[in-house]
Amino acid sequence: MEVTDKVENVSGQSVDKVINLNDFKGKKNIVLYFYPKDNTPGCTKEAMDFNANLSAFEALDTVVIGVSIDSINSHKKFIENYGLKFPLISDSNKQLVSYFDVVKADSKRGSAKRTTFLIDKDLTVRYVWRNVKVANHAQEVLNKIKELKL
Repeated sequence: MEVTDKVENVSGQSVDKVINLNDFKGKKNIVLYFYPKDNTPGCTKEAMDFNANLSAFEALDTVVIGVSIDSINSHKKFIENYGLKFPLISDSNKQLVSYFDVVKADSKRGSAKRTTFLIDKDLTVRYVWRNVKVANHAQEVLNKIKELKL
């Protein structure tokens, strides 16, 4: 999945419902970020930074959705442990990590490479961050949304 690609028929199970990206078409931009594993230091910091900036994302008509191959139960605990206010999709069948081509090559679990996709209201990928460095990443994404005037 690269810049200008259309995201089509993408959905996944979160803790409380199925999230279909088509439901945001014409309404919201989407920050879809893939991360390797719940409750690990880097993934926790990344989630906490997105969480801390959630109102800024909302002010820019943007939703934040995290994706990993962890189970729904693992996501529930992660959300509860850190008070996350955005959904996490469980991609335990690895369909999304395959569709977005973010499978970590050296992972025995087939987990995701830390990658973020910025998707506009027309469901077009507008920017991709690969091999994300966690520090200041949420702010980088906010800055890019403003720069692209989404």
